[in-house]
Amino acid sequence: MDIATFIGIGGGFGVLVIAIFMEGSKLSQFMDLLATNVVIGGALTTTMARFTMGHFFAAFTTGLKAVTFSHHGSARDMIDKIAELSDIVRKQGALGLEAVEIEDEFLAKGMRMVADGFDLAIIRESLERERDLHVERLEDAHKLFKFLGDAAPGMGMVGTIIGLISMFSHMDDPKKIGPGMAVALLTTLYGAVLANVVALPIADKLQLRAAEEGINMTLVIDGVLMIRENKSPAVIRDMLLSYLPQKTRAAMMEAA
Repeated sequence: MDIATFIGIGGGFGVLVIAIFMEGSKLSQFMDLLATNVVIGGALTTTMARFTMGHFFAAFTTGLKAVTFSHHGSARDMIDKIAELSDIVRKQGALGLEAVEIEDEFLAKGMRMVADGFDLAIIRESLERERDLHVERLEDAHKLFKFLGDAAPGMGMVGTIIGLISMFSHMDDPKKIGPGMAVALLTTLYGAVLANVVALPIADKLQLRAAEEGINMTLVIDGVLMIRENKSPAVIRDMLLSYLPQKTRAAMMEAA
């Protein structure tokens, strides 16, 4: 589970709640159904208009899953696992992989193909296709949340205009001026919060996740192909270390 997502978004809302109480206000003063409907409903529907219905829900679900859970381990752990698997193949042959439990689904698929004796070209094509489609889905989710973050402040301004029109149309009744102004300001607040606390951080996390998982899956592909070519564990480890930062690479080489 990605704790940073929960701490970041939850902390953002926590700061806002603390600020409200520090000003001596009540939380109920900042809750308004009209503002919620205009900003959240409007931002979601205008974002949905950019996609097909199925594409919208698929990208939305993919995005939430990706920022909540990390599907792949660290590159360092992956290199260690691949080196361990290559050692098993060298000692027991490809059939020795059948008794090994592999947590990462992508790596497990590649090793099943090695155990089944697939040709090198077929393994490469299959794994690269799966990697490219996975990264593409993450990029679609990134676009969705980026569109949502762009739409929210605009819908907040729409709500502000609605509130101002309501206020000006009741200038003869002082009791209705305050509520109209409150709605006008709350919609601006809701739009800014939805964009800057929720949608845009998730969009940036998805962009980072797409790049990170693309690199990790490429590492796995290279490792699987080298195991299929029956390269030694030492050679595989040395070649895969290029995926790591220099500091981490030096530490792993020293440990080895």
